[in-house]
Amino acid sequence: MRSFNYCVIDEVDSILIDEARTPLIISGLAEKPSDRYYKAAKIAAAFERDLHYTVDEKQKTVLLTEQGYEDAEEILDVKDLYDPREQWASYVINAIKAKELFLRDVNYIIRGKEVFIVDEFTGRVMQGRRWSDGLHQAVEAKEGLPIQNETITLASISYQNFFLQFPKICGMTGTAATESAEFESIYKLKVSIVPTNKPMIRKDESDVVFRASTGKWRAVVVEISRMQKTGRPVLVGTTSVEQSDSLSEQLREAGIPHEVLNAKPENVEREAEIVAQSGRLGAVTIATNMAGRGTDIILGGNAEFIARLKLREMLMPRVVKPGGICISEKTSTK
Repeated sequence: MRSFNYCVIDEVDSILIDEARTPLIISGLAEKPSDRYYKAAKIAAAFERDLHYTVDEKQKTVLLTEQGYEDAEEILDVKDLYDPREQWASYVINAIKAKELFLRDVNYIIRGKEVFIVDEFTGRVMQGRRWSDGLHQAVEAKEGLPIQNETITLASISYQNFFLQFPKICGMTGTAATESAEFESIYKLKVSIVPTNKPMIRKDESDVVFRASTGKWRAVVVEISRMQKTGRPVLVGTTSVEQSDSLSEQLREAGIPHEVLNAKPENVEREAEIVAQSGRLGAVTIATNMAGRGTDIILGGNAEFIARLKLREMLMPRVVKPGGICISEKTSTK
């Protein structure tokens, strides 16, 4: 790698502020017997929160209680859960973390027989990324999937410390003004606001707070229905795959046609089409934050995109022969 000199960062507030503590990790493989992950997963499933362990969701940590220690040692038939020759403690702790802190369709999704991490900031699948120190294997065991080799951390550095290696950094984003104090104090960067080409006509409504999430989502469905009837395109932001699917089900029950854009394969494949048409008259689109940054939604829909799509469907049907040769065939309409 060349020496650090100058760095230009796209969506700079996402990288330097939102993901500042995200580590860049160099890892290596470390083989461990997979049957231990399955045994630990069974123990975690049988254990009860507050009786056998406590959970700190903010710090993402779990602690075994005295009852938890005793029951785990009895089930595993070991004298000391922390015996360095056995190291059962790490397996059990990771299994409980997988149970309590890592939720399917929120922190990860399953494709085939693999666990894929969902980025909490972008909502996208993080291809090729795995949790280290046995945590990914613990999630695989929880889901009853084949266990892949464990990775161990060889070296790591946070985004913040990495970019501070550059003597000169700058970047652009549409949402930096609210973070100007952090940019100044941490990175010694000043935020300059580029005025809009035309006067802003957006109206920001006051927040509405509900006692429970059920009431909130009922109100969201009512509001979506009201706006759709006026012909306004509606984009609904959700924070997880699970949340987007739940809202989608409520809209189906209310008879409101809509599209869903989240990290699930069937939706990712249609991402360009869904985003291109989310500005159409009366369109309703539910999206995780994968549709948040760098997405240009054209009011009225993207006619050019849909025209190209239809032309491809009508004029260039593909016929795949048994030998695997793909032939494009032009057709004409009368």
